[in-house]
Amino acid sequence: MNVPARPLLLALSALLIAGCYEVPVTGRKAMNLVDDKEVTKMSIAMFDDMKRRYRVSRDKDRIEQLQRVGSRISKVVFWDMPDADWEFVVFDVPQINAFAMAGGKVGVFTGLFKIAKTDDELASVISHEIAHVTAKHVHEKLSRELAVSTVGAVGMIGGLAGGASGLTVDALSQVYGLTTGISGFAFDRAKEKEADYVGLMYMARAGYDPQAAVRVLEALENESANDPVQPAFLSTHPTHPERIIQLMDAMPKALAEREKSGARTGPIVIK
Repeated sequence: MNVPARPLLLALSALLIAGCYEVPVTGRKAMNLVDDKEVTKMSIAMFDDMKRRYRVSRDKDRIEQLQRVGSRISKVVFWDMPDADWEFVVFDVPQINAFAMAGGKVGVFTGLFKIAKTDDELASVISHEIAHVTAKHVHEKLSRELAVSTVGAVGMIGGLAGGASGLTVDALSQVYGLTTGISGFAFDRAKEKEADYVGLMYMARAGYDPQAAVRVLEALENESANDPVQPAFLSTHPTHPERIIQLMDAMPKALAEREKSGARTGPIVIK
């Protein structure tokens, strides 16, 4: 059935307006056509499945470090994720990687500790990953895919407006990068840069040294310099110089945020 272009465009415009949300910290307006509760429910189930399929680390020092850092950051982002049931898990996987999922589920692979040795450095990575969640980058990516797939079906537009009509476990798994085992939980370059900025502000507000974010990027670059395969954490990310320049541009504001927080952290190093 042919659908008149004008009514379709009007319907899509109304849907997009109704499905907009504001990204924390940046204030960017973004699309969200999926049901938050469904994304959270599926994400929690996927995280539980990962804990069954991959070995959870028993390294007491690393576990305590992640819990310590994660707890501080979770308090800072409370109003951006008020319904999160936080859980921080160290997976005994050698990849240099970390991720966060809707519902407050955060995973760190043991390989990450090669380049994130201090609390400040770990905080920079965790804050970046949590920023992806508070910015609803998964929701936005799914929403764009749903919008494109339903352009020719007006009958589905009303369903999308109600949320989650097109959301499937497979679709969410692909966005999280879980369709081929553990891989990079990566987004497009614009989303990565937004998560860099938002994460920088989060870690600063939690009292961590925002300059640690630059040190982590430098360490990542050194770690991957002679490696033909980039660490998963770098997949689809902007280049190191590009990211460092953005971080340095935002550093005065981040340092001011840290000063305003009144919190400080010592240079805790786990060997």
